[in-house]
Amino acid sequence: MSETPQVAYKVLTAPQMAQLEADAVFKGAPVDLADGYIHLSTEAQLAETIDKHFAGQDDLHLATVDLAVLGDAVKWEPSRGGQLFPHIYADLPLSAVLAYGPLRRDEQGAIVLPVAS
Repeated sequence: MSETPQVAYKVLTAPQMAQLEADAVFKGAPVDLADGYIHLSTEAQLAETIDKHFAGQDDLHLATVDLAVLGDAVKWEPSRGGQLFPHIYADLPLSAVLAYGPLRRDEQGAIVLPVAS
């Protein structure tokens, strides 16, 4: 079995990103609130998540989340195709976000991950 990633990614709309910055906490998108946890994706899962759940949306943002900071609030659970996805059973504090920024893709269409400034 492969090693569990130490970081995961949350895709946010511009208003959700602004709310995270203003309140220093993110309580979840409508789908998160409905499901009872905040959905995250690993780097390997990210492109498919964006293409499937955010197709056609502009002004998206990515937050890099330090899973170790969240401790036991993170549960790895099967989802799309049986893959294990990280889910947060708590609010996402800004203090657990290592980097964030607008969703960008390079010339080949690959996602450019945010880097801490």
